Amino acid sequence: MKNINKIIIAFALLSTTIFAQTKWNFDFAHSEVGFSVTHMLISETDGFFKDYTGSIVTIGDNFENAQINFEAKTASIFTDNEKRDKHLASPDFFDAEKYPTLTFVSTSFTKVDDKNYKLVGNLTIKEVTKEVTLDVKYNGTINDPWGNTRAGFKVSGEVDRFTYGLTWNAALETGGLVVSKEVDLNIKIELIKEK
Repeated sequence: MKNINKIIIAFALLSTTIFAQTKWNFDFAHSEVGFSVTHMLISETDGFFKDYTGSIVTIGDNFENAQINFEAKTASIFTDNEKRDKHLASPDFFDAEKYPTLTFVSTSFTKVDDKNYKLVGNLTIKEVTKEVTLDVKYNGTINDPWGNTRAGFKVSGEVDRFTYGLTWNAALETGGLVVSKEVDLNIKIELIKEK
C-alpha cells in the first residue's frame, strides 16, 4: 500500500512539473510593435506603438499552444511626425479618445518547424474584432549573464485597415490611394521568463 501511495505522489509531482504554466514578460527595451504602409504607391512609411502590454503563457518552456494576450494604447502611435501622429489618433483613423486601446488574443499558436509558427487570434480595433493569421519566426532561447531566460520572436503579417473602420484616404490623379489599405506588421519581441 505504501508503494502505491508513493507511486501516486510521484505521478502527481511529475504531472505538476510537466504541465506547469510558465509566464513570459516583454522586455520593452528590446521589443518593438511596428508596422508600415505604402504611401502614394511609391514608398513606405513606418511607425510603432510606444505604450503596450502583453503576456505569454506556455506549458513549461514549450511555446507551441502558447496563450498570448496583447494590448496597445492607440494614442501612443508614433511615426516620427507630430502632425501625422495626431491625425492617426483622430477620428479619421484610431479615434484614440473614444477607443483608447487595441487588443489581440490568440486562439492558436502552431509549430510549423523548429524556427517557424503560425499565430491565429482575434484583433480588436475600434470595437471591431476580426481573426488574423500571422507568421512567427522563433529566434531561439538563451540564458543571459544575469540569470534570466530569454526568448526572441519576429512576427509578420498583413491587416486590412478598412475592415476596422480606419478608412480615411485620398485618391491620386493617376489612380490608387495616398495610403494603402493594407498594413504590414513588423513586430520584434524579446521575452523574459518570469521567475
